[in-house]
Amino acid sequence: MAVPKKRTSKSKSKSRKANWKHKAYFESQKALSIAKSLLTGKNSSFIYIEDTDISKQNI
Repeated sequence: MAVPKKRTSKSKSKSRKANWKHKAYFESQKALSIAKSLLTGKNSSFIYIEDTDISKQNI
């Protein structure tokens, strides 16, 4: 017969959730920083090629 596993404690599950939210916060900050640097034109930490060819754009 199948036996249920032991329950995870509230502190353990809250700790995991806090860790997940903490990682998500830093990823969102990094994405926002990259977006700001693209808008200002000060992107020196990565390569971004802007395609400005009008014939390739679908209008």
